[in-house]
Amino acid sequence: MSTWRKSSHSNGDGGECIEVDDAAPGHVRDSKDPDGPFLTFHPTAWQAFVRAVAAAEFSPARG
Repeated sequence: MSTWRKSSHSNGDGGECIEVDDAAPGHVRDSKDPDGPFLTFHPTAWQAFVRAVAAAEFSPARG
């Protein structure tokens, strides 16, 4: 059974939020469309993405 979770950093304004399925790592969906489709990433790829986000690898360049 799916257990969808939105980031605790989400501000709830209906913006660009996603949810992840804790029961199936790598399943991601648009939080505004809970009955819509979801994307599936290989668990290894998903873990690499999460690590990169946590390390701020996608942050805008500063200068």
